[in-house]
Amino acid sequence: MADNQHYDVIIIGTGAGGGTLAHRLAPTGKRILVLERGGYLPRERDNWDSTAVFVKGKYRAPEYWYDKDGNAFPPEVNYYVGGNTKFYGAALFRLRPEDFGELRHHDGVSPAWPIRYEDLEPYYTQAEHLYLVHGRHGEDPTEGPASAQYAHPPVEHEPRIQQLSDDLEKQGLHPFHLPIGVNLTQDATGKATHDSACIRCDRVDGFPCLIGAKSDAQVICVDPALRHDNVRMITHADVRRLETDPTGRTVTGVVADLGDGSTETFTGDIVVVACGAVNSAVLLLRSANDKHPAGLANSSGVVGRHYMRHNNLALMAVSKEPNPTAFQKTLALHDWYLAGDDWEFPMGGIQMLGKSDAAQIHGEAPRWAGAVTPDMPFEVLAHHAVDFWLCGEDLPAADNRVTLDADGNVHLALDEKNNTAGLKRLRHKLQSMLGKLGMHEHHLLSHSIYLHKGMPIGATAHQAGTVRFGTDPASSALDVTCKAHDLDNLYVVDTSFFPSIGAVNPSLTAIANALRVGDHLADRMR
Repeated sequence: MADNQHYDVIIIGTGAGGGTLAHRLAPTGKRILVLERGGYLPRERDNWDSTAVFVKGKYRAPEYWYDKDGNAFPPEVNYYVGGNTKFYGAALFRLRPEDFGELRHHDGVSPAWPIRYEDLEPYYTQAEHLYLVHGRHGEDPTEGPASAQYAHPPVEHEPRIQQLSDDLEKQGLHPFHLPIGVNLTQDATGKATHDSACIRCDRVDGFPCLIGAKSDAQVICVDPALRHDNVRMITHADVRRLETDPTGRTVTGVVADLGDGSTETFTGDIVVVACGAVNSAVLLLRSANDKHPAGLANSSGVVGRHYMRHNNLALMAVSKEPNPTAFQKTLALHDWYLAGDDWEFPMGGIQMLGKSDAAQIHGEAPRWAGAVTPDMPFEVLAHHAVDFWLCGEDLPAADNRVTLDADGNVHLALDEKNNTAGLKRLRHKLQSMLGKLGMHEHHLLSHSIYLHKGMPIGATAHQAGTVRFGTDPASSALDVTCKAHDLDNLYVVDTSFFPSIGAVNPSLTAIANALRVGDHLADRMR
């Protein structure tokens, strides 16, 4: 396809960053082009099939990256309109105010951001309202001040999770309703009303929503943006490189391989990269030229470095009573987020996972082979399972990085033992309480848990930090508006800009920042 139109803004990627930015800029009337590497996710029954999604990985990108030793692995990435939000669990937390400052951990220091919590707070509120977040500010003692309450009440706990919440409170802890983005209307008993889009099923976490009731970037932002005549999207447009003028200060061309086999160069006054932390770094590195021999925006040498992805652990406990919960992702606990009663360093947060079923447990069983042999069928185990997600902060090490080899293959170097002491203590905290929380103790190992080992290198759902922002061009790639220090018209608005990642899901911060940068761009174009 020949495209002779010049655009005011070209946005590359449609996830939490790019999709939200397109929505923010659509009402300006400016000519906006959105380029998406994939197409729309097919709507089909397999969207909600555990074997298709988790065991066979039907919707994952059919590609391999390489670790620091040259071993190939399949990354958890999905190339569809809406990006990885099509598969996220829609847990939309704010970073804590302390996360924006320097925070000392057992194994190192989490660096300060160049902006404060107060700078992002108005955009957090806007993001929560835009993405239909259900929750209640004031329940979590670690959260920062909020200028407005959530627009939607929290998703009510089902009986087994309400019992868990009550039991945690009896331990002197502060469980709270997990903030989650769903298009749900509840009746007085917490059940979905007849006109609610969300039906409170057990497919929210890790599945795409077949009925469009999860607040992903496609449903909330991209589709509404495309209703504006000034916004155009091209799918199956794989952007290969960015070209600059002879001075190297301005991006003049966005070169993409299209679905029909052709290659096209698009031009725009402002170019915004939002491909995900790994692929955004890859695009900038791949766009090296005479003026930018180390890659675009990379005079500092930080592009691709400081990759973070959280230290995560999934724990499955076995309830003494059956756990018939469908919508399990309604509770979180941050009592040890910043420090423990017996430890001075941050540990992280605990939240519920989506309810596991027999197919998911069976599909993961090879990872536990030799470590755990259930003495009950997977179906019975799933019926009694209570699923927890433990999230600790990953520190931004310079050698955790994205690079390209001579053939253009993506390499991801990662120290999987980086800052794991807090997560281990958090796990022990939870383990020690399970007996008091009504969980079996004799079926599984010696600790009453069914243990999923730490996330492997391919677990890239929370990727961040590869094109960090800051005030010093010698140690950051972007300024505080997320514009490249080295170029006049290049911005990055996905989680690449994070200097640190905290210990909560990064999506809401990416969304809020995209709204912030969107206001800056609207002012610039004015």
